[in-house]
Amino acid sequence: MALRARALYDFRSENPGEISLREHEVLSLCSEQDIEGWLEGVNSRGDRGLFPASYVQVIRAAEPPPPARYANLPAGGFEPLPPPAAFKPAAQQPPPAAAPEPFPLPPAAAAAGYPFPPAPYGGSYQPSQGSDDDWDDDWDDSSTVADEPGALGSSYPDYEAAGGAASGRYRLSTRSELSLGSRGGGGGGHPAGHPHPPGGGGGGGAKSSATVSRNLNRFSTFVKSGGEAFVLGEASGFVKDGDKLCVVLGPRGPEWQENPYPFQCSIEDPTKQTKFKGMKSYIAYKLVPSHTGQQVHRRYKHFDWLYGRLAEKFPVISVPHLPEKQATGRFEEDFISKRRKGLAWWMDHMCSHPVLAQCDAFQHFLTCPSTDEKAWKQGKRKAEKDEMVGANFFLTISVPAGPGASLDLQEVESQVDGFKAFTKKMDESALQLNHTANEFARKQVTGFKKEYQKVGHSFKCLSQAFELDQQAFSAGLNQAIAFTAEAYDAIGDLFADQPRQDLDPVMDLLALYQGHLANFPDIIHVQKGALTKVKESKRHVEEGKMELQKAEGIQERCNIISFATLAEINHFHKIRVRDFKSQMQHFLQQQILFFQKVTQKLEEALHKYDSV
Repeated sequence: MALRARALYDFRSENPGEISLREHEVLSLCSEQDIEGWLEGVNSRGDRGLFPASYVQVIRAAEPPPPARYANLPAGGFEPLPPPAAFKPAAQQPPPAAAPEPFPLPPAAAAAGYPFPPAPYGGSYQPSQGSDDDWDDDWDDSSTVADEPGALGSSYPDYEAAGGAASGRYRLSTRSELSLGSRGGGGGGHPAGHPHPPGGGGGGGAKSSATVSRNLNRFSTFVKSGGEAFVLGEASGFVKDGDKLCVVLGPRGPEWQENPYPFQCSIEDPTKQTKFKGMKSYIAYKLVPSHTGQQVHRRYKHFDWLYGRLAEKFPVISVPHLPEKQATGRFEEDFISKRRKGLAWWMDHMCSHPVLAQCDAFQHFLTCPSTDEKAWKQGKRKAEKDEMVGANFFLTISVPAGPGASLDLQEVESQVDGFKAFTKKMDESALQLNHTANEFARKQVTGFKKEYQKVGHSFKCLSQAFELDQQAFSAGLNQAIAFTAEAYDAIGDLFADQPRQDLDPVMDLLALYQGHLANFPDIIHVQKGALTKVKESKRHVEEGKMELQKAEGIQERCNIISFATLAEINHFHKIRVRDFKSQMQHFLQQQILFFQKVTQKLEEALHKYDSV
């Protein structure tokens, strides 16, 4: 029987060898095995070629019925069910609720050139798949490459055998506090014993009847990020020394501990490359990290994958947004240049962040050789199996200990509220400046250039009229006026080119910071959610419904989230001052050079009249 498939979406072919599809169209498949995300087949019009595998659903022959629902129960345990006809429709009971199916991802629109709008970030991130970023060979997880030893998803038999004393690896848990009501929560970077199962273990006193309620909105960032589970003492996992994220007290308050080995990474030489014998094209960027000196090549989809992993792993860190995708004109020089500049800003912020710069996934992205597909897949799978995400992520945060290290939650709330107001005002100002700069740049490119060249043309017409006079003594004047006309033409060109030098870099920086400002509402929401749980636990203690030790555990874990939030806020301000100082200096320097060039043109024209 010939293999067939039904088209789920419309697809328009754009390259030789591809065929177009119409939704609900039935196709004949040459093979069910996809070739790096593509299938070959014949559409209803008789055209044969390639189309995205994710755009169709294979039509399979009817499968044999599943075994009886209760066939695995002991014999004689139940009376045999009567045939279906014996049941009346009104007496039928609804079947048990099935587990909800995972939300379907949008089809890979890479080949079609139709990007899907990105879903708003809400804790867990699903990488968008744009028109120029289809999943192909170096991302195909159907490979049989074995997971390397020590992957984050693997077990730790050495630890279990040694009773939890494996070198550099600690079992941290906050669950025991719920069951015993007397043990401190994890997250401070100190080893703890094996956790009790949720709800099991020893019992608390009579006061332990009350518990802190869970959020009704299970889709809130506080819940999806794992913040709620951590604060309520449900996090448990192994933390390696290399996974610890240290917060220290600096002159401005809590700060991320600096990267002991800072580095930078340049992004250069975007080049157009092809695959499928030229049927598919993409742009590759050369990355040169300063700490290795070894260049690697990455596509935009690689950046997109990395961003997705980091946004999911670090709920209280502002991962910079990538430059936006574009459906058409992806290979135009202006677009490639603009994207490279945006990626350069993104890379600068990644390398400047003490936590993100040292993340294993980011280091794998920077250092894995472009030609070593096996090593790339192993590192990619290791990052995707990372267990230190969600509630477990907060276990990796180590905060200052000792007397006076605990934060005043009222003061924290005041600081966070002040920062929230700051980000709102900065976002409004950034939007206004971006609009003003964009409008001014448009006027320079079109209006100013046109007006100056119109003036130049008028001077040229005057010069041509004067040339009708054949007197020798007027020749010098005619030439000087003609030179003035040329000077105004050149000034018009200078105006048109100037936004590339000064205004465009400012708008690129504003775009990057608008991404950061969009991240902070979710970060603040996590901290606010933790603070709400602390207030609720204190109320239970005052009412005699909860042991003080349990409430103190909740407050300690909220303290960890507060330390991390304030550290991220301080880092944001530190980088903001650095970036805007540098960018404003660059802007003014370019403005001065521009007007010096204009002045020079006018002075040259002026000197032409000295010899008249």
